[in-house]
Amino acid sequence: MVNYMEELSVTEAENLKKTISALFRQTCILQVKYDPVTLTPRDNFHYEICVRHRKFIEDYLSVLGCELVHDPQEHIFRLTGEGVAVERLNVTATKIILLIKIIYRDKILGEGLNATVTNLAEIREYGKNTNLIDEKLTMAEWKDALYVMSKHQIIEVPGAIQNVEDQTKIYIYSTINLYCSGVDIQALIKEYVDEEGGAEVEAGEEDIYKNADE
Repeated sequence: MVNYMEELSVTEAENLKKTISALFRQTCILQVKYDPVTLTPRDNFHYEICVRHRKFIEDYLSVLGCELVHDPQEHIFRLTGEGVAVERLNVTATKIILLIKIIYRDKILGEGLNATVTNLAEIREYGKNTNLIDEKLTMAEWKDALYVMSKHQIIEVPGAIQNVEDQTKIYIYSTINLYCSGVDIQALIKEYVDEEGGAEVEAGEEDIYKNADE
């Protein structure tokens, strides 16, 4: 592995290191990223690095108990395996992710592939209509959920999370389908509406993808 890195240019080796670091930080790499303000698609250089150095990355990750999985349909590389860090999601964040899934589904079915944009005001309205959110959330709770979704490449927001306001555009990626099944979303909603708050959900490889479509 050391020899492989030494054979690369300084710039390429540095980009490879950044890509591996990004995989551990956000668990997936999308082929195309969108500017949330202009909705202009841009090629993701991390994805190209994964393509060029896939064998090396796979070998490197295997030593750490991880696996690099390529999803050609969603056009992403994602990190799986026992070596992936487990993240805990509270019930509020989990409910907001469910709402994002519902909004994404409605946008795709109703307005086409270029319409997967939402904002806090719309998420709040969906929360009220589904009874998933029946109380006023603090900005800290909203920002915690937005941070988790941004980190795991579910959404894109312009600028910093702390600057997001009610009407700020939030772009939703198709990766939301990895986190919530489109088959039985109503059953998931009922489960969380009926639950009493306060519990925490582990969001790791075993749990965060447990509702993903096969």
